[in-house]
Amino acid sequence: MFLGTHTPRLDDKGRLFLPAKYRDELAGGVVVTRGQERCLFVFTRAAFDQRAQELQSASLTSRNARDYGRMFFSSASDETPDKQGRITIPARLRTYAGLDRDCVVIGANTRLEIWDVEAWAAYEAAQEQAFADQDDEVLL
Repeated sequence: MFLGTHTPRLDDKGRLFLPAKYRDELAGGVVVTRGQERCLFVFTRAAFDQRAQELQSASLTSRNARDYGRMFFSSASDETPDKQGRITIPARLRTYAGLDRDCVVIGANTRLEIWDVEAWAAYEAAQEQAFADQDDEVLL
């Protein structure tokens, strides 16, 4: 399970340090792909494989499933952290998420998410009241 908020920076080569506390778990490789709300999803390979299995079980006649799968898989990139725990974020994904230098990496249970620092601050501020107002229906 991935938790917390981390604030790494992209270097000039588009590399990002993964949170130190998760480096061992991620050392075997990750898959980075387009997320929703203009962030990037970072899955372990096992978690990505599980997500792929779920999407394979969706009906090919479902337009929503086809559309989602196309966006999800076409932007996916296998990355292996270097000895310092950095991964390269492909230029296309950096552009999609608006990543320049300052980033926020959040733990989102089964994945990490990479956000532009300003986009995350805006999202977090917009969601704060809705989060506070939630009742048990979210957990059902």
